[in-house]
Amino acid sequence: MTRSRGKAGHLSGYAFAGPFLLLYATILVYPLLLGIWLSFQRADLFGARTWVGFDNYARLLTDPTFHQSVLNTFVLALLIVPPLTVIALLLALALNRATRTAAVFRGIFFSSSVLSVTIVTLIWRFILTPDAGLVAEISQVLGREPLPFLSHPDLTIPSLAITTIWWSLGFPIMLFLAGLQQVPPDIYEAAALDRSSRWSTFWRITLPSLRRTLVLVIMLQTAAQLQLFGQAQLLTAGGPSGASRTMVLFIYEVVFGRWDLGYGAAAAEILFLLVLGITLAQYWAITRREAER
Repeated sequence: MTRSRGKAGHLSGYAFAGPFLLLYATILVYPLLLGIWLSFQRADLFGARTWVGFDNYARLLTDPTFHQSVLNTFVLALLIVPPLTVIALLLALALNRATRTAAVFRGIFFSSSVLSVTIVTLIWRFILTPDAGLVAEISQVLGREPLPFLSHPDLTIPSLAITTIWWSLGFPIMLFLAGLQQVPPDIYEAAALDRSSRWSTFWRITLPSLRRTLVLVIMLQTAAQLQLFGQAQLLTAGGPSGASRTMVLFIYEVVFGRWDLGYGAAAAEILFLLVLGITLAQYWAITRREAER
């Protein structure tokens, strides 16, 4: 009787998890395996496929356009993730109050996150365009020449970084707010009785309490910004001369511009390994530091 009930419980568990596992395998596992298989072939969008082994990967190692896209991607991630994390943390600290004003500002900051990338790029194109943008109008009022934010090779990457930080602020702020609300208020009351300064309270109580949330924000944003695509495509089109072309935009241009599906799949697999490796390295470094403590 007990064994039959145990078997029935296992079967009901598999039946409950089966639809999710099937959907997961269809959406994630199968495309991953298909991409790996395509990366070893010379394939196009019309079905022609020829096995070439590691030829696509060898071409990527000697492709200066791909090298530039990798460099642009890492520069963008470095320009976005640290400022985004710091700004989101500071805003969460400022908005962690049970007041109507704080609630309004929380809604305002989170509202940008629900916008599509198309709307975001249109807003920032109106702001940054040197012809009649908001920044150009202000520059003319101040008697200065407008800067070509979207066409100068030294300004396109910072412009994309600013756009992405503005767009991505809402979600990290919500994560930090959730973490702050889990900190017991008794700890702050004890610190106040000990006449602890604000900086000391933040450094010794708030920041250690938010360590896991901070790790989560950094890991999520790093993985997201290494896959940046829409802003680069719609705001600068990867220009000028590839100065703002990211890895995902490179893959898009190879697959849908040159119809070289196998070459694009190989680049996608390299991006996947980079994201996986960096994320695991961050997790390993953080967990090792916590274990040493």
